[in-house]
Amino acid sequence: MDDARRTLLLRAALNNAEWCDAVCRAHGLAPQYDDEHLWVSPERTPPMYPDAVTLEPSASAQSVLLRMDTDSPGCSVKDSFAGLDLAGDGFEVLFAAQWIHRPAGARLPEARPSGPEWSEVSGAGELAAWEAAFDGDESDEADEHGRAGRLFPPSLLGEDLVFLAGRAGGRIVAGAVASTGGGVAGVSNLFARDESAAGTDAAWAGVLAAVSARWPDLDVVGYEHGEDLEAALRAGFTAIGPLQVWLRTSDRTHHLRARA
Repeated sequence: MDDARRTLLLRAALNNAEWCDAVCRAHGLAPQYDDEHLWVSPERTPPMYPDAVTLEPSASAQSVLLRMDTDSPGCSVKDSFAGLDLAGDGFEVLFAAQWIHRPAGARLPEARPSGPEWSEVSGAGELAAWEAAFDGDESDEADEHGRAGRLFPPSLLGEDLVFLAGRAGGRIVAGAVASTGGGVAGVSNLFARDESAAGTDAAWAGVLAAVSARWPDLDVVGYEHGEDLEAALRAGFTAIGPLQVWLRTSDRTHHLRARA
């Protein structure tokens, strides 16, 4: 692996860990960074979020397992470099994916004239409506205080972490989260209610335009797999390295949607 790609992978993993860290802290948890090799939460994380993220290829299975609660249901590990073997410890691979990278200043994909209008989410009510759209809830309705039991509380809104919403006819029809950390801009949780290739392509076009406008000097990273990876590649990303998510197989209720 050349130095440039290694640096990008390290930055992408750190960016993702910092996003996971922000979500966990918004839920009152206290994750830790272990000598820059590992991000880990000793307590069970919210749904869709891993209990550990490796930050260096040198992170060992033992260092990961010793710092997590592996006894309660749903324990999961984001193996950022696809280098761990946790099969003998009661885990199996939930999914494999590719880290993706798009250089700062790269030509933006062309947006459709009839595509959604994009803006940043502000306030608890808008964030609750964004989460409802992300979850596939057609109502999009929430009071000004947001919904109880939400995955994304308003404390997440900030300068270095934004929720982007694509609207059509006043309704949120697409969205994503963008965050800085690790010296890059990370995009996660991208969705489009129109799940066709055209709908996903339009979402990427809008998100990348918004990210470029806010952080023009930062490379953009993330990870995807399957058809979502194909859409990211059409949007100008390059696949730069594999990752995988391991799930403790004694319980399958802690599902990760390849988004966290």
